Amino acid sequence: MTPEQLQFDRDNIWHPYTSMTQPTPCLAVASTEGVYLHLSNGEKLIDGMSSWWSSIHGYGHPLLNKAAHQQIDTMSHVMFGGLTHEPAIQLAQKLTAITPAGLDKVFLSDSGSVAVEVAIKMAFQYWIAKGLTAKNRLLTIRNGYHGDTFAAMAVCDPVTGMHDMFSGVLAKHYFAPRPETKFDQHWDPQDIGELAKILAENHQHIAALILEPIVQGAGGMRMYSAEYLVQARKLCTEFNVLLIADEIATGFGRTGKMFACDHAAISPDILCLGKALTGGYMSLAATLTTTEIAHSISDSGAGCFMHGPTFMGNPLACAIANASIDLLLESDWQTQVGNIEQQLKQGLEPARALPNVADVRCLGAIGVIELTSAVDSVKIQQQFTERSVWVRPFGKLVYVMPAYIMQADTLKQLTSAMVEVVASH
Repeated sequence: MTPEQLQFDRDNIWHPYTSMTQPTPCLAVASTEGVYLHLSNGEKLIDGMSSWWSSIHGYGHPLLNKAAHQQIDTMSHVMFGGLTHEPAIQLAQKLTAITPAGLDKVFLSDSGSVAVEVAIKMAFQYWIAKGLTAKNRLLTIRNGYHGDTFAAMAVCDPVTGMHDMFSGVLAKHYFAPRPETKFDQHWDPQDIGELAKILAENHQHIAALILEPIVQGAGGMRMYSAEYLVQARKLCTEFNVLLIADEIATGFGRTGKMFACDHAAISPDILCLGKALTGGYMSLAATLTTTEIAHSISDSGAGCFMHGPTFMGNPLACAIANASIDLLLESDWQTQVGNIEQQLKQGLEPARALPNVADVRCLGAIGVIELTSAVDSVKIQQQFTERSVWVRPFGKLVYVMPAYIMQADTLKQLTSAMVEVVASH
């Protein structure tokens, strides 16, 4: 990559959550391999982010490469309106087989945010179909994150979230306090009290409760008790409110279970999937729901579900997703993720004693160091690069979500770099 190309990038290309007047320096990646990023200057970095949590099998897996090559030679894309194809059918069959019980209708879209938009629209259209048009608001929990599009932004944390500046133009919804009982703590029944109160007083106006099960992602990387999820499911059933589980970040083994809902043995009414769905190869998402919701929407009003992205059901993405799911199911992923969890706990524990560290927490292939104050993202990323690792902190959080194939010595290098950098910050 030439200096002129990098200058053009700085001057003209808008990267995620960056300024065009004070752009964050970007590293030039020439290629990827396994758990490594090969930079154009010859450096090699351990990728602790697995491409924003999606490349669970690492980069360039031969089976996923083969699936991509075979499919692109046959059909890279065809509209899904009025047409269908085998990769999409196979993917829907796989998803309905491995997701929580009762989720047997599949809507394929092209990004996680769209999957959330679809879920929200499903919930609203369902109650319109039932004649309960007053159920036109949502309930969620604070410190959540559900995406960057407008309906998704409206259920992100309105104060501490990334989208607080848009509060004047977003739809207004109900927010319950975040769960305080941690994943491995004894359950405190009072933790669900405010959520129950909001539902009891406002259920006639609430279409759905949307939450990230067990792990809140970009809103704080917090891990909470499975019992909270059990109680939330009971409350939604009691008060006739749909439950939407946003598993875009947690799905496909990331928390040590195939889906985070499995920790609580519950089934949501609507489930959102994305990120790891294709093993990080292509953008693809899915929203699953029940037969009752799908039929209610379809048998009234417009006579159909009112959504249809141009690239929904993309054959190339579906073929890779099929290969990724097969690869996951055929591997010993539970042992891999369990080993990573133990190594993360051991490797990050020394950070707990540092004066600038508020908490250290790990679950599955997720490791988090929470600091007492926000980091200088440019400075800290440079420190990580100097140690041959790629970690992208945000706010007070320095965290990793490594690929499941990461070996023990490589993970040790990653966690050691995290502790060293945090100690010097």
